[in-house]
Amino acid sequence: MQRAAAGLARRCAETLPRVYGSRVLLLVGPGNNGGDALYAGARLARRGAGVSALLLDPERVHQGGAAALRQAGGVVTRDVPRAVDLVVDGILGIGGRGGLREPAASRVAEVSSALRGAPVIAVDVPSGVDADTGAVAGMAIHADITVTFGALKPGLLVGAGAVHSGLVELVDIGLGPYLDGDPALYLPDADDVAAWWPRPSANDNKYSRGVVGIATGSDRYPGAAVLSVAGALAGPAGLVRYAGSAADQVRSHHPTVISTDRVPDAGRVQAWACGSGLGTDERSYAELRTVLGAPVPAILDADALTLLVDARMADWLRDRDAPTVVTPHDGEFQRLAGGAPGDDRVAAAVHLAERMDSVVLLKGDRTIVATPDGRVYVNPTGTGALATGGTGDVLAGLLGSLLAAGLPAEHAAIAAAFVHGLAGRRAAAEGPVTAADVAAHLRPAVRSLF
Repeated sequence: MQRAAAGLARRCAETLPRVYGSRVLLLVGPGNNGGDALYAGARLARRGAGVSALLLDPERVHQGGAAALRQAGGVVTRDVPRAVDLVVDGILGIGGRGGLREPAASRVAEVSSALRGAPVIAVDVPSGVDADTGAVAGMAIHADITVTFGALKPGLLVGAGAVHSGLVELVDIGLGPYLDGDPALYLPDADDVAAWWPRPSANDNKYSRGVVGIATGSDRYPGAAVLSVAGALAGPAGLVRYAGSAADQVRSHHPTVISTDRVPDAGRVQAWACGSGLGTDERSYAELRTVLGAPVPAILDADALTLLVDARMADWLRDRDAPTVVTPHDGEFQRLAGGAPGDDRVAAAVHLAERMDSVVLLKGDRTIVATPDGRVYVNPTGTGALATGGTGDVLAGLLGSLLAAGLPAEHAAIAAAFVHGLAGRRAAAEGPVTAADVAAHLRPAVRSLF
């Protein structure tokens, strides 16, 4: 607890403009989470901060922490101060389930109204957030920073919990020897993605680097073809082949691409990206069936996912020997799975991956990649700026390029999501984002990895 309190106090001190003379309000619940906040408050008080503790359950307060705070010069209060420089959320810890309940919910609402604008640091997990799933079932703290201890909790990384957590900082409290078994989630960083990313060698040629086939777009949606090809060209594959009815538009935008009107005429590829803007007519059905019948990895997006719901596709998907990646947003997920992802997005993605025997890339602010054997990755680079038409087409092409270059399906999926997120952030820094902007920023995003 003292290690946790020391790490929490350090982050509080770094957040404050200065410690001496600053005003800090602790929201203190029962048990060890409140104890962490109280001991951290004592450390700040000894450095000259004015620290007040609002006890939300006085009968169950951590006695040692409360005594340490008083001894350091902090005070226990029943009233919400009129102004503070920092609020510390120590109400509920990782054992909390459901949203904040009364009377805590009313006190938090009172604090939020009175101290609007003061930064909030959550202790271990924002109160009201499910630490295991990221679900927010009722009122919950919106933290600017969450200081978590020992290990990252899934609820800080996925779903609504990630939004409520703000910037997450991990404090080592010496639990390393006790953290056995596989992690619930894998969280890749730029070094991981850079290590996976295929790079050409001196002996490579355009074919040995991988050839990706793009079966996207239609007369109605030619832009989907243009965007997905743009995504593929920013990836590591050495050659892009396009097959579809938007071949003329693709040739005019991307003259290096070899294009044809139909998948069977495309020639040899090492992976397919299929579905974006493809349509759902009989021609589209035939194109998808050809892709599924090819003995190479495939990424299925958008209209391809709609076609998969057709019972005629079940055997084609079931009989595939090559890896398959499906990339649903929530609406497409509901059609594939028969229900919405719900609050536990990780469990939902794993269940669909097992059912389809495919890697599932469940899109969202924190995109989740799940494998049929239960391994789960979460992408940390997501941004709401990507919630605009056509960005998924760009992602599909990039992912297909990574598959063609030989990357395992799960690494290709999370690497594509990671770089796609970086590109979205770079585009957002310049103003409102379009899918074409994201495609244009893919190469700088890849370059930033190395």
